[in-house]
Amino acid sequence: MTDGITYVGMDVHKKGTKVAMLVPGQQEPVEFSCATEPIRLLRGLRKHATTSMVCCYEAGPCGYWLKREMDRQGIRCVVVAPSLIPRKPGERIKTDRRDALKLARLLRAGDLTEVHPPSPDEEAARDLCRAREDARDDLKRSRHRLQKYLLRRGMHWSKSSWTLAHRAWLRGLRLPGETEQAVLDDYLCTVEWHEERLRGLEQKLAELSQQTPYAEPVSLLRCFRGIDTISAMTLVTELHGFMRFQSPRELMAYLGMVPSEASSGERRRQGAITKTGNAHVRRILVEAAWQYRHRPYVGRGLRARRAGQPGQVIALADRAQQRLHRRYWRLVSRGKEKNKAVVAVGRELVGFLWAALYPQSLEAQKA
Repeated sequence: MTDGITYVGMDVHKKGTKVAMLVPGQQEPVEFSCATEPIRLLRGLRKHATTSMVCCYEAGPCGYWLKREMDRQGIRCVVVAPSLIPRKPGERIKTDRRDALKLARLLRAGDLTEVHPPSPDEEAARDLCRAREDARDDLKRSRHRLQKYLLRRGMHWSKSSWTLAHRAWLRGLRLPGETEQAVLDDYLCTVEWHEERLRGLEQKLAELSQQTPYAEPVSLLRCFRGIDTISAMTLVTELHGFMRFQSPRELMAYLGMVPSEASSGERRRQGAITKTGNAHVRRILVEAAWQYRHRPYVGRGLRARRAGQPGQVIALADRAQQRLHRRYWRLVSRGKEKNKAVVAVGRELVGFLWAALYPQSLEAQKA
């Protein structure tokens, strides 16, 4: 420890934090526990450190508020990716104290991978997208509860569900018992409440998508088939900055859409995609990729979304339609499962989206 820097590993929890400090000139680490409160934590750190400090903790449910507070106090703090922390195969004991000491030692060795923290405004926009996803899931559950309740009583709607006719049928139902009718009314009221909640969140997302800094990237992404306002906002807010990815392959790997590999010597074995990184973005890309199994076509909605957008982005989106459609059917004709073919198409779609949003790529297309 000759660099004069104190390395600090913190195992952060809701109520308490375990701290391990590697202080220059000391053989043994300094360890202590304190409440997860910035004032107490900073007091303990400054009590033992006589040099500049670098702190780290794992990304998790506690978010980034601790990092922001420490940055405001002039202490560099790094949030690291838990899935990329090196682990010894023989480790069988895990405690908060050991985790904190391990983080400090790995930080000093430079073996930790820092995550890219969003700003408070970016995090708020991302939380709005995730709240909308939660509302959609809650609506789906409430609809299932209502349908299963009626099915247990021998009532089943045989046509398309949740159309105007279906809703009129639901409102006209009268069950024989007063208690049964009360349950039906409650389930129906819950469905309508979740629908209203979802509409409100989608309206807020639509308004936010027209504001800086989201208006430009969202309008460019909407030029692609299968991507509209909600999916474009999810991509932009979850990634919060395409410029930090220097190549499409880097973005594909970050999203976990590249094949896993277990190769050794002359043997090379690839498996399913890694599924690391952001699952929200990966889901959006796979959903969009299903659209490319249809023949290339610019419908009324897509034509309206493209109005007034740069010609090079529209040309890029048209090239994506042609290439990804051929790619899907070539894989299917060779015997690939449709789900695997769609994932492969989604991986290539990442490259087109990166090219549309990365400034250097657009300048190269203009030239």
